[in-house]
Amino acid sequence: MERPIEELTFEEALKELETIVSRLESGDAKLDEAIGLYERGDRLRRRCDERLNAAQARIEAIRLDSEGRPAGTVPFQAG
Repeated sequence: MERPIEELTFEEALKELETIVSRLESGDAKLDEAIGLYERGDRLRRRCDERLNAAQARIEAIRLDSEGRPAGTVPFQAG
């Protein structure tokens, strides 16, 4: 039985997503199975995206003074 996606760690969700992609790419899954795999894969992708966004929001860049010493932090800004 599949674990609920909400209970998976980022790493577990990513690993399962990779397995699903491999299975779909192999072409071995019957149509109904492929549709189910795709749907779960999409939910896993969204879960991974949510986890990455949450982690990114917590990352802070260290601001250095003129002598290269940490002088404080600023929020991380993805570029």
